[in-house]
This record gives sequence, structure tokens and C-alpha cells, in this order.
Amino acid sequence: MGSIKIFADSTCDLPAEWIAQYDIGIVPLYVTFSEQTYKDGIDLTVPELYKKVDETGKLPKTAAPSPADFIEAFRPHIEEGRKILYISLSSELSSTYQNALIAADEFAEGMVTVFDSLNLSSGIGLQVMKAVNAAAEGKSVEEIVALLTAVRPQVETEFVIDSLDYLYKGGRCSGMQNIVGSLLKIRPVIKVENGKMTPAYKIRGSRDKALDQLLNNALSHLSEMDDDLIFVTHSLADEDAKVLKEALEAKTNARQVAVSNAGCVISSHCGAKTIGILYTKKLA
Repeated sequence: MGSIKIFADSTCDLPAEWIAQYDIGIVPLYVTFSEQTYKDGIDLTVPELYKKVDETGKLPKTAAPSPADFIEAFRPHIEEGRKILYISLSSELSSTYQNALIAADEFAEGMVTVFDSLNLSSGIGLQVMKAVNAAAEGKSVEEIVALLTAVRPQVETEFVIDSLDYLYKGGRCSGMQNIVGSLLKIRPVIKVENGKMTPAYKIRGSRDKALDQLLNNALSHLSEMDDDLIFVTHSLADEDAKVLKEALEAKTNARQVAVSNAGCVISSHCGAKTIGILYTKKLA
């Protein structure tokens, strides 16, 4: 057990086996249908989420962990004498970061450090794994934060959303846009820029065309890619994720191409069959 405990929240979408293997603490966000509230990744699975959306015709609400949730998660490790480094969901997307800061103030100065990933899903996970590896090398919290500060703007996060239905249900596009988009088979591509989800462009045509475009976009940055780790992250798109993984393994020099599943919070905003490629660019 190291002197630093790395924490993230449930939106980091890291594989469960990695969370266990690398002793990563996870604080879950919440998903609420009507009066029933679930902890992301604990009380509700993604297939169950989609079933409830189909039954109700409405998207759930999502909520950040409370300061008390963070205090409860952090305290046992601090009592063991360990320092906490928590890497949060983007402060531009959620109050999770602010609530963690409130919790950090309840402990002695320097015991809890909160770092804003300015990202989501495995865009957070990439930063978490950089922190895990640095901690294993004996780096201090300050050294890890300096590394993450350099890595953060180099993270590339791009997803193809398969259907406009969830954007419509979430109020992010009109009913007419949803109808026209469905008829023309328009699939929006979302990037993360400066901590915010940003519509990058739209792909018209087959899903295969959309996946090819996603792959080619990533490969166009091949010379800039960090050779450490690439994520293919998806919501119930296992076969497509496998195809992209094999293509990335064949065409990049990445040490590892990992497939991860989007959790309930991420899935509730984008819908089934959403899939993305996430990686970091090399540091100068």
C-alpha cells in the first residue's frame, strides 16, 4: 500500500479490474428516475438504465456526490496516514469538483488534493492511470499534479453518438432535428474542449462510415500520439469496440489499447451504441 491513494469518480469509466488491481478509489455519482435514486455503477447497470428510459420515455437526472460522500470515502485512508489525490469529472460539466473541494477542507491541509480533469469518461481515466503510474514510481502529490497539469490539455476525447434520441430527450436538439436526423441517418460527433462537450461535426450515412471516420480522425494524429494507452469506450457497442481496438492495435504503436464500458451517468446523456476513441498526445 502506497502513501498516496488515487481517487476518481464513477464517470472515469475505467475497467473494473483495473480499479481493483491499482487500488483506485471510486466515488459514485447518482442517477435518479422519479423518486428512485441509484449510485452509478453500484445500484444500476447500463442495460437497466436503458430499460427504464424505454419504459418511462424520459431520461434520468444525474447528480454529483455530496461533500459528505467524499468525506466518507476519503476518511478511512487519511486515518491510515495516506494522502488523497482525487481526479474529478470536469468542473464545466458537474458540481462534483466543487463538492470534493468542500470535502477536502474538512481534513488537515495537504491531506486531500483535488485535480480538475476538465474531461469526462476515460478522458478522466487516462489521467488517472498517469497518476497511478507516477505514484507507483514514488512521485509526490505535487509532482503528480505537475504531470497531470501538463497531460490534461493533451487528452483527445471524441465520441460518435449513434442516435439523436437521447439528445432530444435531454433537450439538446429539437423534435424536428431528431426526425430529420433519423431520416438522414445523421450521427453527431462530440469532442471535449476546455472541459466542455462540444459538437464537432456530423456524419451522414451508415454506422460503418461513422466508425471509419472516428478511426481515421484518430489515426490522422498518429505521429502526435502518446504510445502508452488508447481507450475505446462505448455504451453497449461491444462488437464495434472490438473492431476499433484491433484496428488501433494494428495501426498504432500503443503499448495498450483498452476497451472500457461507459457507465450509467455517461450513457444517460449519449445513449446506446455511443462509441469513442480517447488518447493523449505526446508531451513536448
